[in-house]
Amino acid sequence: MIKILVVDDNHTPREVICEALKQFNIQVKEAVNGVEATKILEAEQFNLVITDVVMPEMNGYELCRWIKTNPATGKIPVIICSTKGEDFDIHWATKQGADAYIIKPFKTMELLKTIKYLLKHNV
Repeated sequence: MIKILVVDDNHTPREVICEALKQFNIQVKEAVNGVEATKILEAEQFNLVITDVVMPEMNGYELCRWIKTNPATGKIPVIICSTKGEDFDIHWATKQGADAYIIKPFKTMELLKTIKYLLKHNV
């Protein structure tokens, strides 16, 4: 079974993503910030991480960098999902190791196609 960690300090978008994933039999775990996410990632294995950018304690860019530089988690694909849609934001996410960037609001199928692609190609 596919297992995805969804990280967002805002309850509503986190819930929307989680509910969409659960409809496709994807196991979901939630975190409200990057610090909580790192603790979860140290304790459990995931196939993919979806994270917002703007969060307290540790933002999505910092979380992505932590995931990609940690030997235990470095191969986990990371999707950054944010309202920040400028070219600089996308470029910076890529520099931190993000495998994909989706701008909110998004269509559920766009997210699912991105997840499927990343898992299939083991990016």
